[in-house]
Amino acid sequence: MSLIGSETFKWEDADKRGNIMYRLKRNIKFNDNIVVREDEVAVFYRDGKVLDYIDRPDRYALTSLNAPIVGKIVKALSGVEQQAEVIYLQKRAFDGKYGSKQPYQFRDKDFGMVNLRVFGEFRYKVSSPANFVNQFVGTFNYAASAEVEERIKEQMVILVYDSLGDMKNQGMGVADIASNLTNIEQVVLSKAPDHFELYGVSIDKISGLYISLPEEVQKAVDTRASMTVVGANYMQYQTGQAMREAATNPSGGAAGVGVGVGAGVGMGYQMIDSMRQAGSTPGPGQQTAAAGAVVLCPKCGAQNQPQAKFCLECGSKMALSTVSCPKCGEKVQEGAKFCPNCGAAMGAKRKCASCGAELANGAKFCPECGKPA
Repeated sequence: MSLIGSETFKWEDADKRGNIMYRLKRNIKFNDNIVVREDEVAVFYRDGKVLDYIDRPDRYALTSLNAPIVGKIVKALSGVEQQAEVIYLQKRAFDGKYGSKQPYQFRDKDFGMVNLRVFGEFRYKVSSPANFVNQFVGTFNYAASAEVEERIKEQMVILVYDSLGDMKNQGMGVADIASNLTNIEQVVLSKAPDHFELYGVSIDKISGLYISLPEEVQKAVDTRASMTVVGANYMQYQTGQAMREAATNPSGGAAGVGVGVGAGVGMGYQMIDSMRQAGSTPGPGQQTAAAGAVVLCPKCGAQNQPQAKFCLECGSKMALSTVSCPKCGEKVQEGAKFCPNCGAAMGAKRKCASCGAELANGAKFCPECGKPA
């Protein structure tokens, strides 16, 4: 301290370390000196408003001698009671981690309401010192870097949730998240300027994004992926899994062997039944799996109960209407253009073989001559 009561202030290395912000413990007044280094910005702040900031490295004496440089600050501090705070900010970028405290409810068309949790890393820095101080010091009254960083992490989680919502509206489901992590990061990065500009912060990098699913949903997603790879339906997949577990169970003893043999025999019967079905020509929507336990939808192939009138997956009718072939009388699925039995066009009109009169579909006798159609 000098004879007239002035002091020199700087951001000591012991207080710097990994902090993005440092608030001096004493107000700055007229004749005090401020030291600003290469990697720092000094922001002068008073009564909820930024007076000015200095980002050029030097020692600044708040007197009238260097008024062209810090003129607005000197003018503001020229009165006896006019004092200001100084807040130092680092120019360099910082790496942070974020994670959701509360789950994000994602409504999926296949799995319903799914709770997601997000984790990741990001790189950020101060882009507008005035906005940064006005928001964090003026609005939230923060005094330490830990409070600032906690706020930035919360906003990062909100930004990721917002990006997930946009991508869900574009058709992305829970099962698609794993293959779209890079795309999600790019969406978050593109939305970051509009979201963080108010806080005076810029997000330079997003990495390590991880979105966790509930255990039961993750198992269902893995099962669906495995079924897609092997081309099996759910019952076939479960049967195969049971056979594999029975065969690889070393502690099952005779019981394990019995299960393995039983599963093998059951699978054999299913294969024989499939071969029988392949040899016959089942009607539309009447192909069954597992000895008639379910009926396949004639439109989408989904499994339904035998008594179902409409498909649970696509809503189509389980039993399609049929019409008679105009030539041979064979029952043909409605909408077919040609008869699968005789090849006749389904749009043609039947004619009586005796008198040539046109016959209605399904007529057994000619309305003109009364002879069999």
